[in-house]
Amino acid sequence: MNVLAIGCHPDDLEIACFGTLARYVAEGAKVTVAHVANGDLGHAEIRPPELRRIRHQEAIDAASVIGVHDVADLDAGDLQVNAKDPAQLKAVTDLVRRVQPDVILTHDPADYMQDHREVSQLVFDASFSASVPFYATPTPGTAGIAPLYYMDTLAGVGFLPEEYVDITAFADAKLVALDRHVSQIAWMREHDGIDFLEFVRTCSRFRGLQSGVGAAEAFRACRTWPRQATRRLLP
Repeated sequence: MNVLAIGCHPDDLEIACFGTLARYVAEGAKVTVAHVANGDLGHAEIRPPELRRIRHQEAIDAASVIGVHDVADLDAGDLQVNAKDPAQLKAVTDLVRRVQPDVILTHDPADYMQDHREVSQLVFDASFSASVPFYATPTPGTAGIAPLYYMDTLAGVGFLPEEYVDITAFADAKLVALDRHVSQIAWMREHDGIDFLEFVRTCSRFRGLQSGVGAAEAFRACRTWPRQATRRLLP
């Protein structure tokens, strides 16, 4: 199985679905992760050009923790993600054609910030555009219209899960991967007094409590034609 997870910023996938991705890898799936925005505005002291470089490397380091080595960086600036931008649509469409995913994970359309919502729409549109033969991108050919699963929102606010993935065996790896994002985790701990690793651990335990396991991640399916499969695509 080919799995494509597309988040907005470096660390968004680690927060929402890295336990699931780790389980996919353990079960033999080929996993590709991508972030659309480069995270260049995600700090109060580190200047954007330097932070862009740092966060790109943090994303690579985090992915390697769970055995993922295909990391795509589409390099949009923070607060510049735009589902109506033809260049961004073409870039995500080309990624879909390259990966040929059987399933795509991405942000919920009602997530808490503009960039996340734009990525959700961008992925929905691009995953359809990838099936259109005369829509040209650098990667030749087309891709099937892949089923989409929307990831949990931050802290689960306003999100009603339809499916859960048991990540009990992968919860520690998820947090180790998230901790690779030093520019974010250390900053929040030292300057904001927020232990974001504990924040994410608590959310995983809560979803586990709901589904009867030690830790879980929650998803809901995109319910549009022709994206609904007759087999379970989550691990």
